[in-house]
Amino acid sequence: MNGTTPMINQRSPTYRLGYYISLFGAALILLWIGIFKFTPTEASAIKPLIENHFLTFFVYNFVSVQAVSNAIGVIEIIIALLLLFSVKFASLRKYAGIGMIFTFLITLSYLFTTPNIWKVVDGIPVTDFFIVKDVLFLGFGLMILNGKNE
Repeated sequence: MNGTTPMINQRSPTYRLGYYISLFGAALILLWIGIFKFTPTEASAIKPLIENHFLTFFVYNFVSVQAVSNAIGVIEIIIALLLLFSVKFASLRKYAGIGMIFTFLITLSYLFTTPNIWKVVDGIPVTDFFIVKDVLFLGFGLMILNGKNE
């Protein structure tokens, strides 16, 4: 390949190690954050994100702040479990990838829909960096959706 795009040998030990570290790391973080969604602290923390988003602004009209957070937590836990079980059952990889792509596209869009999420610190625009990690998760979701990874 030209430029900085490498030829990837998916059978190499280094690639496989990196793939499994990414898979288990993503699953661990999704599981951890998913469990945290069941706490009142996290439910309150994500409220401004949810209520200012064009896809989710209305949900608090129907259910409580904690119920919304719980539902998001369940989705994150399911995706984590799909990732983990995809090690043994490759057919689950596609669903994990789709779940990751949708989840992280939505969470990344909060960067553009939530008022005052961007601040300027020492002349550099910054945001709550916990959302920025979702760029990596989105990329990994796209990788595993391909289905050729081992």
